Amino acid sequence: MPPRADAPPAATTVRRFGPAQRWAHRATAVLMGVCVATAACLYLPQLAQLVGRRALVVTLHQWAGLLLPVPVLAALVSRAFRADLGRLNRFGPHDRVWLRAALRRDRRPASRPAGKFNAGQKLYAAWIAGATLVMLGTGLLMWFTHLTPLVWRTAATFVHDWLALTVGIVLAGHIGMALADPEALRGLRTGSVGREWAEREHPLWRP
Repeated sequence: MPPRADAPPAATTVRRFGPAQRWAHRATAVLMGVCVATAACLYLPQLAQLVGRRALVVTLHQWAGLLLPVPVLAALVSRAFRADLGRLNRFGPHDRVWLRAALRRDRRPASRPAGKFNAGQKLYAAWIAGATLVMLGTGLLMWFTHLTPLVWRTAATFVHDWLALTVGIVLAGHIGMALADPEALRGLRTGSVGREWAEREHPLWRP
């Protein structure tokens, strides 16, 4: 049956993220950026000499790290945000198909079924959440030196430093992939994405 002549045209965009998701992501990105930048100033002699004021850099690093979980905790008041956390926390058979295609470097959309979030995004979210908690815990052990024995602080410093390097590398990859997909970036910036992109990249998602 042909569509009625007066039928409204199909929407060309779909809603992907609400205000809570977007602002939580932005605030987390700013705090993580401060952590990475101040860590670089603390560990790279060239940057340390250029910036100076080591005590101020240390204070910024400590408080940015301490505040890192706050945007996510504050956004939990949003039902949409909690629903997205649930989606990120659930892996289905289609996620295994997506991962196998990614390992084979098969870039065909038909070989990478995904819901609102693909398997790569789910793995990244789980990894960065765990890494953030470990960084927070080890950072607190390094900050409050009088609460733990020296061997604990030494181990915490070792884990904190090497995990920080890993986080920096993973974040660089995350930013690079985001810049390579302008439509996904648009979704985080405006909350909406093109329907064609959504149907191609996330065919199992039903907005």
